Amino acid sequence: MTVLLPSSSPMQTRHIALLFTALAPLAHGAAAPVTFEKHIRPILKAQCFHCHGEEGEMKGGLDVRLARFILKGGDEGPAIVPGKAAESHLLKMVQEGEMPKGKAKLKDSEIALIEQWIAQGAKTARPEPEKLGPEHAFTDEERAWWAFQPIRKPAVPAVTTAAAITNPIDAFVAEKLAENKLSFSPEADPVTLLRRLTFDLTGLPPEPEDVARFETAATRGAAEYRRAYDAAIERLLSSPAYGERWGRHWLDIAGYADSDGYTDKDLERKWAYKYRDYVIQSLNKDKPFDQFVREQLAGDEMVPQPHKNLSADAIEKITATGFLRMAADGTGAMNDKVAQNSTIADTLKIVSTAFYGMTIGCAQCHDHRYDPITQADYYRLRAVFEPGFNAPKWKTPAARLVSLQTAEEAAAAAKVEVEAKKIDAARLAQTEVFITEVLEKELAKVAEKDREALRTAYRTDVKKRTPEQLALLKNNPRVLKLHAGSLYLYDTTYKTKHANTLKEMAAQAAAVRATKPKEEFIHAFDEPPLKPELVPATFIFHRGDIEQPKDKVQPGDLTVLAGQRQIEVPEKNPATPTTGRRLAFANSLTDGKHPLLARVIVNQVWKRHFGKGLVNTPDDFGQLGEKPSHPELLDYLAAEFMNNGWSLKQLHRLIVTSSTFRQSSRRDDQRDLVDPDNRLLSRMNVLRLEAETLRDSFLAVSGKLNPKLGGAPVPVTFSEEGQIIIGIDTRDTAGRQTGKYTSLQGEEYRRSIYVQARRSTPLEMFATFDAPAMTDPNCASRPVTTVSPQSLLLMNNGYMREHAQDFAMRLQQEAGPDLEKQIRLAWQLSFSRAPSMADLQTATDFVQAQTAHYQANPTKLEHVAGPAEKKDASPALLGLTALCHGLMSSNEFLYVD
Repeated sequence: MTVLLPSSSPMQTRHIALLFTALAPLAHGAAAPVTFEKHIRPILKAQCFHCHGEEGEMKGGLDVRLARFILKGGDEGPAIVPGKAAESHLLKMVQEGEMPKGKAKLKDSEIALIEQWIAQGAKTARPEPEKLGPEHAFTDEERAWWAFQPIRKPAVPAVTTAAAITNPIDAFVAEKLAENKLSFSPEADPVTLLRRLTFDLTGLPPEPEDVARFETAATRGAAEYRRAYDAAIERLLSSPAYGERWGRHWLDIAGYADSDGYTDKDLERKWAYKYRDYVIQSLNKDKPFDQFVREQLAGDEMVPQPHKNLSADAIEKITATGFLRMAADGTGAMNDKVAQNSTIADTLKIVSTAFYGMTIGCAQCHDHRYDPITQADYYRLRAVFEPGFNAPKWKTPAARLVSLQTAEEAAAAAKVEVEAKKIDAARLAQTEVFITEVLEKELAKVAEKDREALRTAYRTDVKKRTPEQLALLKNNPRVLKLHAGSLYLYDTTYKTKHANTLKEMAAQAAAVRATKPKEEFIHAFDEPPLKPELVPATFIFHRGDIEQPKDKVQPGDLTVLAGQRQIEVPEKNPATPTTGRRLAFANSLTDGKHPLLARVIVNQVWKRHFGKGLVNTPDDFGQLGEKPSHPELLDYLAAEFMNNGWSLKQLHRLIVTSSTFRQSSRRDDQRDLVDPDNRLLSRMNVLRLEAETLRDSFLAVSGKLNPKLGGAPVPVTFSEEGQIIIGIDTRDTAGRQTGKYTSLQGEEYRRSIYVQARRSTPLEMFATFDAPAMTDPNCASRPVTTVSPQSLLLMNNGYMREHAQDFAMRLQQEAGPDLEKQIRLAWQLSFSRAPSMADLQTATDFVQAQTAHYQANPTKLEHVAGPAEKKDASPALLGLTALCHGLMSSNEFLYVD
């Protein structure tokens, strides 16, 4: 069937795809049977259940949840006449757009499907139940959906193209290719392959020396080349940059941000970075992913109470629960029920998309319109986390931090504070001496008859002053305004240095306090120990309205999964001080039998390597999502992932050693005709660098990249022009620029994963190149746009010019004054290859022309932040800078083949 459709949203596109799936049997002729369960119920569930059957709602007395209910009809009699579509009231109502009420008319294809079902006798696939209890919430067709089936490791296909098969991945891909008369593309050349591998695993360009060694190995035979490739994989996987690269992917899924969001204040999350560091460290250690999941969901429940004097292992586990605190949380600015509920709902969306790959959040207000997820399922999942949120005794973000201070550190800090308070006391005493001295000097200036009254008025508590005293003080403003903070004004009059003396004493106290052990905190999800009767209950909210609680629910997993596995989440585990709900849930999720978790994670990893997942909707494995392009391969990888100890690094090894990954990305007419979107993987996809990888690459080739790991985020602020830049905020309390500059001591050159992620102030380059600002709960799949602001940023952004300047300086330093050597090094650093003779000649002519321009038009180097240059820059440096700017803005730099 060929259908021409207007431009539509992703959700509309998925709905259309679902409809075509339902219509597929009809494409082969009118005789194809149409059944209620498979073809009609999905339409009615999405469009009509909420008014005709759901939650007891029976408009017009009509229930459309079963075929026999429709046949029975409502207030106006039977809704259909089997075999007689023209006489069926239901069909007439949808044809005329009277149903569904208040919504768009059903599509012509949907109406035609309903008409054909009635004409064929309104058949069902099987006898319908007498009553629609919870056990009949889903049809067999819904339960049979591919994503809910147990993961079973399929046999590796036997294929005839054995020469191209390096591991089982290739066998599954080759089978699909052969079915479509396609084959693998040739292997990519060594430079392309190493560049692809390095960016994939570390998010950084390869060093010229690594490229040279790899190219040499490629000339020494297949065995030597394979050993070099395997060695490169191990070197990259063991690099700290690996955790930074793949940590960035997980932080997208977790919804990581260094601020609370929700309100315009967007309050800072000072300690959120510890969760970011936990993720990076866990991935670098290749922590088994099932353990990684359990710690994020229930790390605090793995640590004995009370959470004080914590060991390194306990700190790691509690830090992991920062995952459950990543959602936007406005309760630090406006703590009300709506803000609290929004935080809980967003957390559930993060959990469901990260671990289920399902849109469970769509069941917050009603049963899911497309997938077998009830509203009760949503609130059962919410009940797992309810005690940790504890809405009746809600803690604001600042109040829920977990201190890392030990008892010894607290005692040491207390001793320091005693000494500091001694200085404070001496300062206060000295302040009183100075004030008395100045007061007496001021009183000596007034009439003798008023002195005692004025002295008494001054010494009287402000709230107890009489009207007469207030009037007297008002007539003597220099006495009225006398206080510790104004002593400097009187120092000028009396040639004293009282203010300086007090300032020095305050500095002494501050210096003493600075010797305290630094108290650090964890931004964590730390469930308090609660007696059973104090555990907050979870209720289904009618239509999602927090003011309309209905039935109480117990904690649990999706009902549709209950038929194939035991799901036990206790209301309160008597053996633990906390409820134990999240730990039981986490253990169930990672027991190796859950049908979704391993598939979802493997699909996310595949997507990061190939640009598209085997399921191209990584956050929606449901009816509106795309089905897997290679379902057997997905299950094989999921089973292998679990069988290999949930090792991400082993999964990487399997993927990057496959011929599928090592293919050339070159397109040809035949492949484009058969498989224009390359879903069959007959070639590699060309991928654009993500926003953070692009900036990191600029820093790497310019030689400025700071490899420091972890720690507090690099701050962002506003420039005088209103742009968001890296720097310390020096604005005054009114938000005005002060013009002050504070050096970041090289922190500004750290990898982008360490740049502060404020929801309201994303760095311009990040926002322009599709990095999520986490105004949504999380980001399971980044968009990849191609828009004019990207080109404009590369041409005009101040940071781009700075990167180009730094790049040019590196070339001059490492290649010397020889322009040809500079150009050759520029190509090696930018593209991992030597320039062609044409490239070399064009670049030489360009640099010489630019140098001549700057000789005639002297120009200073540019800085986005910091003091301006006083001297003009060398014309040779500026000419080379122009070349570097062009190279870093080129497609060859921005894209990986």
